[in-house]
Amino acid sequence: MPLQNRVTPEGEIIATSARGTMMGNRGGCLHRPDKTLGSRRWVTRQWICCELQFRGRHREVMPPGRYTELFFLDEATALAAGHRPCFECRRAEALVFATLWAQAEGRTGRVTADHMDRILHEERLGPGGGKRTYQWPIGDLPMGTIARLNGRPHLVTGRSLRPWTPEGYLDAIQINPDTLVDVLTPPSVVALFRLGLRPRLHPTAGR
Repeated sequence: MPLQNRVTPEGEIIATSARGTMMGNRGGCLHRPDKTLGSRRWVTRQWICCELQFRGRHREVMPPGRYTELFFLDEATALAAGHRPCFECRRAEALVFATLWAQAEGRTGRVTADHMDRILHEERLGPGGGKRTYQWPIGDLPMGTIARLNGRPHLVTGRSLRPWTPEGYLDAIQINPDTLVDVLTPPSVVALFRLGLRPRLHPTAGR
């Protein structure tokens, strides 16, 4: 039976047999000794997105008392859920992310991880701990954004949308660009997409 450790663009953690292409965590241990989840869905504001493999490290998934490994279809999914690149296993990408973030704020250099984590925490969590969203015309959203349409998440790929599933993206559909959608990707991350950031996408996004 699959473990409950797969993250959706809505930020929910589900159980699925589908494999993810990236992993991450939310700052600590969310699971019980039997590898089922407790009631909490995060420990600290440090929600990160990591490589599946790094320097040959091997470890048991969900070991007692250690951080809970979470998995994502791709980076666009992780970013939509409110995670950011890890400064250890994805240092080059994290530095670009932090530099673009500073640029989006009209600053030079790059911002700190703590600065991004504080803002992302406000942008990803709504009242009661649910997903915070905002409405925007689909035609004004950059590639890589994930938005909710007709109750399900979709990846923005130029002038079309691709429905998200745990296994991958479905065939593209055309939508009136003036259609308002509930955007799942935090606004600070969408601003980085507008500056040229391109998240890693699952192979099905280009079929």
